[in-house]
Amino acid sequence: MMEQERLMIEAAQKDPRRFGELYEMNFERVYAFIVRRVHDRTEAEDLTSEVFQHALAKLSRFEWRGVPFAVWLYRIAANAIADRCRRLSKQDHDLVPGDDLNPSDWPDIERRAALFQLVDTLPEDQRSVIIQRFVEGRSIREIAQEFGRSEGAIKQLQFRALENLRARTGGIHE
Repeated sequence: MMEQERLMIEAAQKDPRRFGELYEMNFERVYAFIVRRVHDRTEAEDLTSEVFQHALAKLSRFEWRGVPFAVWLYRIAANAIADRCRRLSKQDHDLVPGDDLNPSDWPDIERRAALFQLVDTLPEDQRSVIIQRFVEGRSIREIAQEFGRSEGAIKQLQFRALENLRARTGGIHE
């Protein structure tokens, strides 16, 4: 796997159009890393976009050292989060400064990335409820108002979505 990743990086360094493969392979990981820290979907999407733009722009400087490419992306993400925190008032935004990259965090990041991939496979209404409840931290009442449905209907959508996710993960609980 590491050799394959090294070859993909070298190919993208020679032809930037090949960067898409690295993007696809790492998007969920980077997004999970960022959303865990910023607690805001829109902010996480913006920062994730910045990370990949920066990575593409600096790809020619990347040196393979036998460490997963995602680690380099996590460092870029941590710096982007820290930069954003410095620019924005903490009173207006719920951002958490980027913390040190600790290899012990990687399994959690990988688990979150896998979960985001599973959430993406849910039906649109279930996916939206899950993202709004657990990523954006919105209340059942707020979601119900946005959907124009009762709170009971939103609770049922959330329940079905969680059951759907449990079924897709084999019912494994953390």
